[in-house]
Amino acid sequence: MSLETDLLLDRRRLKRRLVFWRVFAVVALVVAVLAGLRGAGLTPEGAHITRVSVNGIITEDRKLTDSIDKLANDSRVKAVILSIDSPGGSVAGGETLHDAIARVAARKPVVVTMGGLAASAGYMIAVPATRIFAREATLTGSIGVLLETGEVSGLLGKLGISAEVVRSGPLKDEPSFVRPLSPAGKDVLQGLVNDMYGQFVDMVAAGRHMDPAKVRALGDGRAYTGRQALGLGLVDAIGGEREAKAWLVSAKGVPAGLPVEDLSNSGIAGRTLSGELGTLVQGMWKTLISQSLSLDGAQAIWQRSGN
Repeated sequence: MSLETDLLLDRRRLKRRLVFWRVFAVVALVVAVLAGLRGAGLTPEGAHITRVSVNGIITEDRKLTDSIDKLANDSRVKAVILSIDSPGGSVAGGETLHDAIARVAARKPVVVTMGGLAASAGYMIAVPATRIFAREATLTGSIGVLLETGEVSGLLGKLGISAEVVRSGPLKDEPSFVRPLSPAGKDVLQGLVNDMYGQFVDMVAAGRHMDPAKVRALGDGRAYTGRQALGLGLVDAIGGEREAKAWLVSAKGVPAGLPVEDLSNSGIAGRTLSGELGTLVQGMWKTLISQSLSLDGAQAIWQRSGN
């Protein structure tokens, strides 16, 4: 092959590379501009239904709460589907989400779709919704609050280890890991649990338009299947997202065919890691981390008996 031919081929390769990088630069610029305009609210998006997914252990999540609050004033959001698959979590976390969802429900239709689990705090956040859909095999309810602790004084005694505690008052270190819970300490903790349970009952009674006495009768901590919950008035219908969308159209006048968009309160990395893999990773991370963070507080969480 001659030198002139080699030069011609090299020139063509350089031209192709140049064209590629020019196109890449233009596309990158357009994407950046659109992202900036969208972030500034200058590019209108079409009307849609927003799906808010709550999976795993519920804790206080300020970013999620803020994102939910914004839905109330977003004219593009015509309705909200709250998708729940959670055994519950901290009482404070459930209360925070409950109140945020209630604020949205006061402005526009909110429907709940329950997955395999929507128990305890997972049920708490569902009750402000306009309508609740559950699968027949969904485990829901479990209305109640628990405080768990442990103490290792017996083990320490066998090891010849004793603990000395200096406290400002007789209840300051209750519960303690190094000595049994005193009767007075148990009474105080029971009072805390009873008060938070009363708050839970009031939320359910208000959201489901039920007599508080009936809620207390149902709220002994047990879980119900979706079919049982329907008969008890804890949910409104059996179904999933398809049935929820159909109800929004027929009962609330939401235009048929509106797209359903997932609520995103993450950054660029979170949006990049999307789809099933992103949901799996996020759920695992939240579950592993939040369990360690919620041990110091009261929990509204369904726990399967070990017996």
